Amino acid sequence: MLTLTDAAEQIRTRRLSPVELARDCLANIDRLNPTFNAFITITADTALDQARRAEAEVMAGKWRGPLHGIPIGLKDLLDTAGVRTTAASNQYHERVPAKDAELVKRLKQAGAVILGKLNLHEFAFGMSGVVSAFGPSRNPWDTSCITGGSSSGSGAAVAAGLCVVSIGTDTAGSIRCPSALCGIVGHRPSAGVWSADGMIPLARSFDTAGPMTRTAKDAVILLQALATSPMSAPPDRSVSQLKVGLPQKGFFDDLQPDVASCMEQALALIKTLVSEVRDVQLDVSRRRTVFDAEIYEYHEEMFTTHPELYDPHILVRVSGCAGISATDYIRARRELLEQRRTAASVFEQVDVVITPAVPITAPELSLLQPLGEPELRQFETKYLLRNTVPFSVLYWPSCSVPCGFTREGFPVGMQISGRPGSDEIVLQVAHDYEQATQWHKRRPPITKVAG
Repeated sequence: MLTLTDAAEQIRTRRLSPVELARDCLANIDRLNPTFNAFITITADTALDQARRAEAEVMAGKWRGPLHGIPIGLKDLLDTAGVRTTAASNQYHERVPAKDAELVKRLKQAGAVILGKLNLHEFAFGMSGVVSAFGPSRNPWDTSCITGGSSSGSGAAVAAGLCVVSIGTDTAGSIRCPSALCGIVGHRPSAGVWSADGMIPLARSFDTAGPMTRTAKDAVILLQALATSPMSAPPDRSVSQLKVGLPQKGFFDDLQPDVASCMEQALALIKTLVSEVRDVQLDVSRRRTVFDAEIYEYHEEMFTTHPELYDPHILVRVSGCAGISATDYIRARRELLEQRRTAASVFEQVDVVITPAVPITAPELSLLQPLGEPELRQFETKYLLRNTVPFSVLYWPSCSVPCGFTREGFPVGMQISGRPGSDEIVLQVAHDYEQATQWHKRRPPITKVAG
């Protein structure tokens, strides 16, 4: 499968047919989706109509931009007019929105080809991806393993070549975790870069959609194309002038040995690309009061009227969010704002911080599926959420980029995070690292190469 960068240029110069590219993706979906279970709903006829329209416009000299004719998958939290949007839950099994989410409107205006809706951990309330009314997605590198969540289908679809790029959502790590475990790039944007209008929420203060792509350059293109306002230009200096911080405590502890080895090699290379790498202190509370209060606010009516329609795991989790007082919520919000102010002082020393994205590689589905609550939640918190949730709490832009593979062939992700509004700096570091390595070019051996 071509990168977005390459596909867009070939479409612009009329060397690639949007119709043929869409057909390649749909053929891959037809062949591989029964195995990976990445898509919940496939909109093949609509996608081909959009591709034909894009091709006619390009041939007439009316190229709209880098998303014109590009096949894209959408996490099934984004409302699509006339196409069901389920949140992977029986609560919304046949829910069909009347209008598009703002991001979907922008995609259509850009001439994108929307292939369908992607699987997820039910209501995005989990990081493993094993809980879905439509069954779990499977990892293209080893179908016995999880993809990570909650954007499970979004990660699997890009890694497996079912679409050129996908859109996921991230509340506590739901873009970065599956990106790391599936060997792709996933970026959580700064607040307000992408609109959340028409997106089913988990916790509104922390939710954002974001790009899931093959390369950091692809992520920049997608991020800029759908931004609600022009993104600020990066400062006039190269990565070689940047300082990198390593928050060792809590982020580098108890890594799986192969993850530790990949990170050690990645950081040795990073040291040759930037001006300085130093240890920094970054303490972030993982208290869930604000998260939980906002989750229950959205779910209260469904939880009260139709609790039986939730998966048992999600029912327990929603129940655990109830009962937070207004006083506790207000106090927690005040503490959150103070924590963000305090943490920002790290940027007096460095420009970005780097950590492992996830301290382990993808575990087997058979390990997690038998777990009840709270055992599954405890596993997710200990292994899948640990390194991503702090940057969601702080709402810093944060990107996972492939940084190596284990001896068994599982991908490992490196997480790069920066001050609010520094998305392009974060992605520039990811891009320069990619240019010095080959990890982002590796593909799961079982997928068809299209394009």
